[in-house]
Amino acid sequence: MFLQFFYQLREAQVPVSLREYLTLLEAMDQGLAAYSVDHFYYLSRACLVKDETNLDKFDRVFGNVFKGLETPEEGQPQVIPDEWLRKLAEKYLSEEDKRQIEALGGWEKLMETLQKRLAEQKKRHQGGSKWIGTAGTSPFGAYGYNPEGVRIGQEEGRHQRAVKVWDKREFKNLDDRVELGTRNIKVALRRLRKFARQGAATELDMEDTIRSTAKQGWLDVKLVPERHNAAKVLLFLDVGGSMNPHVKVMEELFSAARSEFKHLEYFYFHNFLYERCWKDNSRRHKDVINTWDVLHTYGHDYKVIFVGDASMSPYEIVYPGGSVEHWNEEAGALWMERLLRVYGRAVWINPVPEKWWGNTQSVGMVSQLMGDRMYPLNLDGLDRAIRDLSR
Repeated sequence: MFLQFFYQLREAQVPVSLREYLTLLEAMDQGLAAYSVDHFYYLSRACLVKDETNLDKFDRVFGNVFKGLETPEEGQPQVIPDEWLRKLAEKYLSEEDKRQIEALGGWEKLMETLQKRLAEQKKRHQGGSKWIGTAGTSPFGAYGYNPEGVRIGQEEGRHQRAVKVWDKREFKNLDDRVELGTRNIKVALRRLRKFARQGAATELDMEDTIRSTAKQGWLDVKLVPERHNAAKVLLFLDVGGSMNPHVKVMEELFSAARSEFKHLEYFYFHNFLYERCWKDNSRRHKDVINTWDVLHTYGHDYKVIFVGDASMSPYEIVYPGGSVEHWNEEAGALWMERLLRVYGRAVWINPVPEKWWGNTQSVGMVSQLMGDRMYPLNLDGLDRAIRDLSR
């Protein structure tokens, strides 16, 4: 059963290693989950899931492998029903065995004998009192009975008191195969982290406090500045025109980025980067920011993220005057080259599905200018983009 669990996790693309699987078995052998269904679920999740985007896939596999979970109510007498004893006998006793039992006193004697033997079993799976079992008192088994039992491989429930923690699927919006949302965008962006301690000392430094207290002979409290994500990001967002259908996902990305990065500066542009950009779309023609000022203000340690569909006329990229909004003295490609010389880590995120990129010439041109660092605006694309920026 556990091996099937391992294989199904791998088939569901949850990256579970053999070492993690063995760790789970070792933890079970040490009795860390005891007889609690919830404890077993959380123990296996802690051992086998490394990335929170896989939590929902884990829950689905767990529910499929360990389907039909039951926990009888507290105070229920822990007697062994004849029903599952008969199931065990039917499966494992030969006709000769049954005749011998009859000679010893009949079915009632058989039930009594089986109850005594099962009460003493510790290692066997069938009829055992620990872990996966068939017709046993194990908390994980079929045709069995346990005050905190898990029904596995049984046609239907008998006590109708199921415990299905994983069926709630509280993490379903973290699955990297579902649509984007602010929460799972945050999950992807969290990979771009560079922690540093800055500012006032407000957080207890436990190790230094213990060390200093032992040395001084009295309580000597030591404080350090709180850790913050020190990653610096310049975010350039394409607005208007063909980007209008992508407003919702752009808002979610922008919201997630503002909450994840303490050092974030954002700018808007239309179609492509030229000599100016802006921060307020309602005043985009009046309050503009010179692109040279951006390049001279923010250091080369900033990471740059462009977000746009890259769908435009090729002239807007390679020719002076190609912009559809104003007369640009220099080609957009020249401005992009200048920016990439200053900022060595830059990516372009495209909300258009990757399979459609080949239909638009400008997408290929922008990707080439970016050194093929264009990624789709989905969780997999964001994950690849952030890994690129983190190198």
